[in-house]
Amino acid sequence: MQRTRATLSFAVIAAASVALIGCSADSGGGDDQTIRIVYQKTDAFVALDDLFTKVKPAFEDANPGITVELEPIVADEGDYATKLALMQQSPDTAPDVFYEDTFKVRSDVDAGYLLNLDEYLADWDDWSKFNEGAKEAGRADDGSVYAVPLGTDTRGIWYSKSVLESAGVALPWEPKSWDEILETARKVHAAQPDKVAFNVYSGKPAGEGSVMQGFGMLMYGTDDELYDADEKKWVTGSQGFVDSLAFIETLYSEGLAPAPDVALDGSMWQKLFGEWFPGGQIAGTIEGSWSPSFWMEGGQYAWPEYVDDIGVAAFPTQEGQGDGAVSLSGGWTLAVGANSGNPDAAFDFLAMALNQENSLQYNIANSQIAVRTDVAEDPSYLEANPFIGFFTDLVSYTHFRPATADYPEISAEIQAATEAVMTGQMTPEEAAAAYDEAVVGIVGEENVTG
Repeated sequence: MQRTRATLSFAVIAAASVALIGCSADSGGGDDQTIRIVYQKTDAFVALDDLFTKVKPAFEDANPGITVELEPIVADEGDYATKLALMQQSPDTAPDVFYEDTFKVRSDVDAGYLLNLDEYLADWDDWSKFNEGAKEAGRADDGSVYAVPLGTDTRGIWYSKSVLESAGVALPWEPKSWDEILETARKVHAAQPDKVAFNVYSGKPAGEGSVMQGFGMLMYGTDDELYDADEKKWVTGSQGFVDSLAFIETLYSEGLAPAPDVALDGSMWQKLFGEWFPGGQIAGTIEGSWSPSFWMEGGQYAWPEYVDDIGVAAFPTQEGQGDGAVSLSGGWTLAVGANSGNPDAAFDFLAMALNQENSLQYNIANSQIAVRTDVAEDPSYLEANPFIGFFTDLVSYTHFRPATADYPEISAEIQAATEAVMTGQMTPEEAAAAYDEAVVGIVGEENVTG
């Protein structure tokens, strides 16, 4: 899942991380009787904390003498990654089991942070229950698996039926091109100028959300690509890159998107889920399959009426070409630290946390698309979220981020390009050129096309 929270300054992050590391040093690395579980927790994301809180006593009962220490990091995704990276720099503070974004697996394997799990998985009967495609999320360039997926996700359009109806838009709304999205957004803006017509996450504060729920959904719907997997080169000089930025520029320059200062507030997602949709203040947005987790009973912004008011649609390719629709998939994993003092116990905890019962609980609570086949077939999973079938079907149109160690740096440059365009600091052509130059600086001339 790719949700973005408010960003702290680097100084505050570093100070907090040092304090966290200092407090944990006694139970780090070499202690084979204590396993430390590090993961993200926020006001909106408590499903993993609930899961581990349940698993901890069960695991300790089954493994006398082993103590499980839960260490939730209360931070947004960017800050969580920063703190986790600082902890991993020393064997004394590196966690035994940790929550790992799929796009970080390759770079963290290269950095030596993740334990090779091949031998453990060979003896784990449950591994055969995992979807073969999903298993690739934790696989590195050497062919080995270093992380086990918790679930996956897809992305599409979520829209307010009431707002679109008030603007005279026929339902169900199923746009077949970018132009159709803009036409509808303009119709909403003309009829209800005080409402947000369409949101595409953009800018650095939204972090990876600007790629996964923004630029990437556009780029993968063009005739170009971000990365040439056959040549193993990043693509530069791409018209699709320019066109994707131009779509974002149009939304913001015509006042169809949230005001730039609002969009560049890392907590905008809270307004979107907690105020704009329930209050009928937004017509549509690109968002992920997890969205109902906010609105369901027990969610942060419980809103029972969402089942009736919200509609969903596939995001179209630029001109309806190809498959006609596009999605992106990501997801998170659990990994065992390479410096774990007791890797056997660490993997056993991971295995218990991801058994059928616990995976079912987590996937329902977090509105994740199940990666275990036995969970995907469970009636309680299928009944918990009325939109799960639609977003599961989008897997047939989905794309995954380039599985390269340098992707995080490339992503940061994409975020910078979208911010430059949405704020009017650069034209799409200028921002694309700046991106191309930055990519060459990151990967070298020999690793780019164009």
